[in-house]
Amino acid sequence: MPTPWHDILTETFKERPELAVDLLRDGLGHDLPRNALVRAESGSLNTRNSQDLHVDTVTVIGPPQQPVHVIPVEVQQKPEESKRKQLPRYAAALWLMMDCPVTPLVICPTDKAAEFYARPVETSLPGYTLPVAALGPARIPRITDPEEAAAYPELAMLSVMAHGTHRPVAEAFLQAVAVLPPDHAVKYNEHAYDISPPAVRRILEELMKASAPLRIVTPMGKEIFSQGRTEGKAEGEAEALLTVLEGRGVEIPHDARERILSCTDLDQLTTWLRRAGTATSAAELFGTDGA
Repeated sequence: MPTPWHDILTETFKERPELAVDLLRDGLGHDLPRNALVRAESGSLNTRNSQDLHVDTVTVIGPPQQPVHVIPVEVQQKPEESKRKQLPRYAAALWLMMDCPVTPLVICPTDKAAEFYARPVETSLPGYTLPVAALGPARIPRITDPEEAAAYPELAMLSVMAHGTHRPVAEAFLQAVAVLPPDHAVKYNEHAYDISPPAVRRILEELMKASAPLRIVTPMGKEIFSQGRTEGKAEGEAEALLTVLEGRGVEIPHDARERILSCTDLDQLTTWLRRAGTATSAAELFGTDGA
């Protein structure tokens, strides 16, 4: 079953087919035309003998009447021989349809998976061995310039996925997203978060807590901001509670002070604050039931 990671990357290549060209040409050194028309094509193929083939997405370079290069893009999370064996079929079907060179591109979340798919695929057709371009984290560029990230947000999104534990990469991405139109900012930010590993997600969350624009425009940012506001309010309630007790001369042992300051339950803090007006000790404040 396709995962969010698979679906998000597939959607990204469909929405911006130029990304496949950039990765093949600039990331993997393939000789592809510049300044040519690039479009996304249907990934549904048929071999004319009722065998349907489905590629995640297909990028075509050149005008519809005269394509010059085709890139079938597959998003694969783990090594699977059956998936690798499909690549020559995709390439052959597209070559028959488009009558131009075909270069399969496989996007992988790990270098181990990329190495697996990068091996040439031998077929039972004499002389037909298909070279494949596969891209893992090691071949995805580290984008640390916010201006570059804003100019190429899809590539910056992949950079965060691959290198987001390097904080300048995550910082550049979030700074870039903050200057994009709100609807684009929401999409790229949420997608980057969803496709990133847990360690990168934690860094994004930490950075977003300090980023006012992103707190406003993204669902994840609003959630983090809301959590931060709740924590801040709880801290304020705890300080107010201690002020009341100290003002009334109530002795507050160290463990009681720590319990109050570490509490993040606003309802509990409100209950204690009401009791603080009459309590003469920490035991009375917390109540005989321990509440």
